Amino acid sequence: MKAIRVHRHGGPEVLALEDMEIGWPGPGEVLVRNRAIGLNFVDTYFRTGEYAPPALPFTPGNEGAGEVVAVGEGVTEFAVGDRVAYVGTLGAYAEERIVPVHFLVHLPDAIDFATGAAMMLKGLTAQYLLRRTFRVEPGHTILVHAAAGGVGLILTQWARHLGATVIGTVGSPAKAGLARANGCDHVIDYTREDFAARVKEITHGEGCHVVYDGVGKATFPASLDCLRRFGTFVSYGSASGPIPPFDIMLLMKKGSLFATWQLLFDHLARREDVLTMSAELFSVVASGAVKIPVHARLPLTDAAEAHRRLEARQTTGATVLLP
Repeated sequence: MKAIRVHRHGGPEVLALEDMEIGWPGPGEVLVRNRAIGLNFVDTYFRTGEYAPPALPFTPGNEGAGEVVAVGEGVTEFAVGDRVAYVGTLGAYAEERIVPVHFLVHLPDAIDFATGAAMMLKGLTAQYLLRRTFRVEPGHTILVHAAAGGVGLILTQWARHLGATVIGTVGSPAKAGLARANGCDHVIDYTREDFAARVKEITHGEGCHVVYDGVGKATFPASLDCLRRFGTFVSYGSASGPIPPFDIMLLMKKGSLFATWQLLFDHLARREDVLTMSAELFSVVASGAVKIPVHARLPLTDAAEAHRRLEARQTTGATVLLP
């Protein structure tokens, strides 16, 4: 079985395709043959060492979709041949992988493998951001940074479906068109405009109820200036680098704000939440309210090139790797 392995932290060049033995699923585990693998910015954090993997070497990747080829002892929810998708522990960049049942769900027949692989981590991230971290309701005004990115495109569509007014920031005119086509009522190119000033203008000085920020350093602390009094700043990524430490009194000075950074896997700690959150995600996708745009499909052998494009901000929507 071939898999991408990382023996040392570094740039995309450390992603090496190797042969490895995978073994057999143990109790509560399932062996999945990957048909598509999701690419996410968090993959680059593990590659560089910004996030520490359990050990070196390791296989990156947290989401994928495929078919069950074997089940371990005590597994009753899944059978050989089932179409499945998963999000969870590292190990997705491979032809096959062992997945704990806890993180595995049945993939509806109406959803193809590439879409399934592209929607689990990003889609479940959007679910907890919109429905659990700050519950978006009709009449809310929200700001989504990187609105043309993988999570951003899902966030904007879903928020619009929920009745919110959506303001999105992007980094180019091409991305502006994509964001607008996927639910943004207003789009700001932050390379050309002061996004905080534009948000104030758009909201007639009131500001937003919530800011969803997967960019990090480049958009902070200006994101706080986009919020109304008692607004909520939600950080969920650091594509431009981590937010530097700040005095918590800044939240009071900016309007008695709330600020949080929540981890998807804390929301997935209970099996019942994995099932409930996934069901809600599949429902909005099946209804057509949210479309999962897979804009690039690359062979697993091109994992390094996929990382280069991602870090160079050359991607929009989702990219999947095909074993």
